Amino acid sequence: MTLVETTPIKSTLPQASASEDDGSRRFVLTLSCIERAGIVQAVTTFLFERGFNIEEHQQFDDGLRQTLHLRTAFSGSPEYSPDALKEEFRAIADRFDMKFGFHDETKQRVLVMVSKFGHCLNDLIFRWRGGSLGGDLVLVVSNHETHRAMAEAAGLPFVHIPVTPDTKADAERRLLELVDEYNIDLVVLARYMQVLSDELSRALEGRAINIHHSFLPGFKGARPYHQAYDRGVKLVGATAHYVTADLDEGPIIEQEVIRVDHSYGPTALSTVGQDAEALALSRAVRWHCEHRVLLNQTSTVVFR
Repeated sequence: MTLVETTPIKSTLPQASASEDDGSRRFVLTLSCIERAGIVQAVTTFLFERGFNIEEHQQFDDGLRQTLHLRTAFSGSPEYSPDALKEEFRAIADRFDMKFGFHDETKQRVLVMVSKFGHCLNDLIFRWRGGSLGGDLVLVVSNHETHRAMAEAAGLPFVHIPVTPDTKADAERRLLELVDEYNIDLVVLARYMQVLSDELSRALEGRAINIHHSFLPGFKGARPYHQAYDRGVKLVGATAHYVTADLDEGPIIEQEVIRVDHSYGPTALSTVGQDAEALALSRAVRWHCEHRVLLNQTSTVVFR
């Protein structure tokens, strides 16, 4: 393999999905492995032999890490399931030592955590109700009562879990109980202003996304936009990343940057920052829910 960037193959089908046209079922295959000859041929042959039609194919060959990452969307017989495809594909995966997954059109179930700032929650709700989020919001959890009305107005259950130094362990156990109870696929920290323990971060590895301003590590702590104003920043941004035990240092999924100038005071900078946070977070959530994000050691490959 010699490609060095994503290579989309455009479908010749009409704009409507195949499942809408003829009752066929749509799937997505994602995989990562050491770069070797024959991988793409093995994948396409596997799909061809089972009568599937490839609708979208993207791959990235990381020459520095000598790895290949691939996402293929395809459609075909509704008699197949992700589990059945996984079993039939296992021999190929073992041959190339692949990390892989098959996914159908079942939407990811999303739990949103929030504190007192509600702009990201509000944006996620808006996109979810408009059908553009990629996943289904099913629950809002907060350490404050501030946004109960917002959640319940959208028809979402709201669970208040207060957090103090003495109750932090119990609060995190309760969160994991809710993750199991509601069959949660993804936890989104939408400006949730509590640091997760190492244990909780490991329990949610690969299925928790956080958002924060992109000044880090420059302007830590309280009032970052006042610090930014004092230093005369010219760019305001936000970073969405996977949660890890290393605080705010997980693999980055998306970043948004907005240019500002000397006329922006702390309040205006904060407003711009909130816009950037909402945009970066919603994109990260959608791409994750659509199985477009693949981990690549300490970074990610994102097939947009």
